[in-house]
Amino acid sequence: MNTTMQTLKGFRDFLPASAIKRDFVMGKMKEIFALYGFDPLETPALEYAETLLGKNGGEADKLLYLFEDNGKRKIGLRYDQTVPLSRVIAQYQNDLPIPFKRYQIQPVWRAENTQKGRYREFLQCDIDTIGSNDPLSDTEIIACTLRVLQNLGLNNVQCLINDRTIFDMCNFSKKEIIIIDKFDKIGRDGVIEELKKNGMTDAERRLSVLESAKPTERLLMIMQQLKTQGFTSGKDFRFTPTIARGLDYYTSTIFEIKVTDGTNLSIAGGGRYDELIGQFSGTGVPAVGIAFGFDRLMECLDEKRLLPDISSSSKVLVTICAPETVQQNLITSETLRAKGIPTELYLNANAKLEKQLKYADKKGIPYVIIQGPDEVKNNTVQLKNMRERTSKLVTIDTLITELT
Repeated sequence: MNTTMQTLKGFRDFLPASAIKRDFVMGKMKEIFALYGFDPLETPALEYAETLLGKNGGEADKLLYLFEDNGKRKIGLRYDQTVPLSRVIAQYQNDLPIPFKRYQIQPVWRAENTQKGRYREFLQCDIDTIGSNDPLSDTEIIACTLRVLQNLGLNNVQCLINDRTIFDMCNFSKKEIIIIDKFDKIGRDGVIEELKKNGMTDAERRLSVLESAKPTERLLMIMQQLKTQGFTSGKDFRFTPTIARGLDYYTSTIFEIKVTDGTNLSIAGGGRYDELIGQFSGTGVPAVGIAFGFDRLMECLDEKRLLPDISSSSKVLVTICAPETVQQNLITSETLRAKGIPTELYLNANAKLEKQLKYADKKGIPYVIIQGPDEVKNNTVQLKNMRERTSKLVTIDTLITELT
């Protein structure tokens, strides 16, 4: 096949049936973000290379898409949305309210080896609060995330909470923290084996000390605040000292949202990063946030049949039975749209009715209106339910009631 007729490896097209479901999920997320006072932010796909390099750790730098533009400027595609947010805070620090609370839903790019569920371009959805060091801001991020998932119908999720300072108290190096972060993937024995390979002779004892660690005072406050908001310890959240989060910029609170149906699927993760913005602004700015794994979330919702069974934005197709009915068909279409009913008019006044019905069927439009000369004369329409394969004669007023 001609390569110009294919998507790049690791990149995807989203045809309407998929795009509609994605829009539905984003809409449900935005509903909750707004309830918690988070406002939308959008940033450019491209940033200066120096903005991106060295912010997510050495391994992340290898996955950056970097190149020179026509002006010989060294630039790159954003790897995540936390670094561009930090740049925004530094650039507009005198114009933004503090604390600054934003959500951002945009694609990011990573030059990874492609495999199932891993792409080079994917949608990331973040919420962050900048400028507050109070544990309330950590709590709010977690609470908002759990409410978002509940709004989508996912009730079997749990937030695993930890504090990166616990690793410092246990004297773990950055490389050792990265190994511990694999706990869920390779298990306890696998972590111990890798720690030993890394030179830790007493790996089992050191890991046991970590596992028996107690929550920090900050975590105790966060967990109490979550309880106050109606979340249950052990069900909705739990302290998990082996949760590490691999990115270097986390400074204290870290959290990960898992599906508790046996799959152990991680669908969101984040934490507090009080030093990252200072790399841009020159002064420390407290910050906390979380990123949703949008593709994983979509797969989870699809498996649990929590996505709408629709493949078209149109709710009804108004057919054209004859050229002389076009004027009334246009009026009927506009009447329905004025009532907020997504309505499509077939765009060929000479097409056979059978062809129009096949179009509605292929597109997944649930209702079809047939309004020929007789129906126009009597101010009625034939309303056809494409899923149930039923049809009935109704007046225009009754039609609106039926469709709303």
